[in-house]
Amino acid sequence: MMELNQITPDFAATGQLGVDDLAQAAALGFRTIVDNRPDGEAPDMPSSAEMEAAAHKLGLGFAYIPIVPGQLSDHEALELRQVLATMQGPVLGYCRSGARTASLWQKYCELPAEPPLIGD
Repeated sequence: MMELNQITPDFAATGQLGVDDLAQAAALGFRTIVDNRPDGEAPDMPSSAEMEAAAHKLGLGFAYIPIVPGQLSDHEALELRQVLATMQGPVLGYCRSGARTASLWQKYCELPAEPPLIGD
């Protein structure tokens, strides 16, 4: 059973998922999976392509926003903003331990509000 860090009602973080964990995530009500672990970080982890294919087979959305430890920036937070704006929630993000995903959420919350579009 995966250990969830339920950050908000619509966003949670967890440690490394495998292909077989995605069915449990779907059963728990998650609709989008966000992979924050760079491909190849550990030899025993599934690739983002494998996880994406498995997620899509279950009807889940999938986004790959890799975060190298210690190198989280606004770029990744802006990518998360796009995911949250365009994909279905609730969202489950994962990395090795869940810490980078939780840090990503914090960085996302610190982003300035988007400027209004011209003509609004």
